[in-house]
Amino acid sequence: MKEFSTAGIEDQQTERKLIALDVDGTLVDHKGVMSDEVRDAARAVVDAGHQVIIATGRSLGAALPIIEQIGITSGYSVCSNGGVTLRVDPKLALGFEIIDRVTFDPKPALVALREKLPTAKYALEDDEGNFLATELFQDASFGADTHTVDFSEMLDAAAVRVVVFSTDSTAEQFGEAVEAIGLHGVTYSVGWTAWLDIAAAGVTKASALELLRRRLGIDPSRTVAIGDGRNDIEMLEWAARGVAMGQSPDEVLAAATEVTGSVYDDGAAKVLRSLV
Repeated sequence: MKEFSTAGIEDQQTERKLIALDVDGTLVDHKGVMSDEVRDAARAVVDAGHQVIIATGRSLGAALPIIEQIGITSGYSVCSNGGVTLRVDPKLALGFEIIDRVTFDPKPALVALREKLPTAKYALEDDEGNFLATELFQDASFGADTHTVDFSEMLDAAAVRVVVFSTDSTAEQFGEAVEAIGLHGVTYSVGWTAWLDIAAAGVTKASALELLRRRLGIDPSRTVAIGDGRNDIEMLEWAARGVAMGQSPDEVLAAATEVTGSVYDDGAAKVLRSLV
């Protein structure tokens, strides 16, 4: 993983906070809709001068519309559960650049999972931002069309993110199967459904956010994070103020310092309004 130098720290303002925001289940509901209240509250925090960072399991292409929607025109974003970090800058040709991309060898995990979950669907984000997938596996979180390939072709790719989706299991059964496999050398989290996200060892939203915190020179006591999923646990534990959404699973609630309303009650907006 790339280590950012703290030389030439960009900001030493003592009042500015680093605010990390999950997307799905936090800023948008499970249909992908952001309420006006949440949008306006997020924009108010951005306009107040805080360092607002989208920290999402979504890949780059699916994160960019959220960044635009809440009015972030410069700053950073963490995508693919920490596997990709963006710098947003309107002066850049694309409006952003990738400043960190962490890859890993997916073969051991894929082989073990395929043996245990032969009917699951598999997708992989490679080191160039392409998505390879078995069958016609497409999801809005990818932010790009998938290329259907043989499973064997996926084994040789350099992966940023691997996604596994099982239609034959509940989330609990899927989690038990993954635990039984005993994945080594990767970081993984099981989602709300029978959905698994895999990243490189030690890579989480929190690991990427910590590098940005150091780069920005923001004190740890001035960090805030809001999330709802198992892939947010490390981020909530990392933040001085870790806020779980009301609909979060028990283990996510346990990792937080406080709990807000659910995504359908605009819980994120309530927290964001407290920061301006």
